[in-house]
Amino acid sequence: MFHVILFEPEIPPNTGNVIRLCANAGCVLHLIKPLGFELHRRAVRRAGLDYDELAVVQTHANLESCRARLAGVRLFAIETGAHRPYSDVPFRPGDAFLFGPETRGLPAAVLQALPPEQRLSIPLRPGNRSLNLANAVAVIVYEAWRQNGFGAGELSRTPA
Repeated sequence: MFHVILFEPEIPPNTGNVIRLCANAGCVLHLIKPLGFELHRRAVRRAGLDYDELAVVQTHANLESCRARLAGVRLFAIETGAHRPYSDVPFRPGDAFLFGPETRGLPAAVLQALPPEQRLSIPLRPGNRSLNLANAVAVIVYEAWRQNGFGAGELSRTPA
């Protein structure tokens, strides 16, 4: 339903958690090289559990090849310094969400290539820097999915 793009992710457990999230929410995960780890490394698989078999994960040599693959898809960069809150956007099925590496965020050139209305932030309390990458992805994906009715009937409820 949505595309999650991790630009040069560095921390294996974060990517494993995002794999699990994408499997559960029906998103395609795109990983932009270079990766800070081996994709099949034990730490990634442990965090993702067996969900790597349920998630669609694609790797790309660079952001340009990913964008070419997703031609025509609306792309939103999620970045701490952006001025538009994610909650102001009506998301549509097929939208793509771009997240930067854990230690440095998205490069300025990547951000400048997108119009300001496609650069979104997750509000934080003053003085705080950022959320954990996997948590940030979860906030955005679940808001987009919620806005679109959670797949209208495809939702599997967790037993109480």
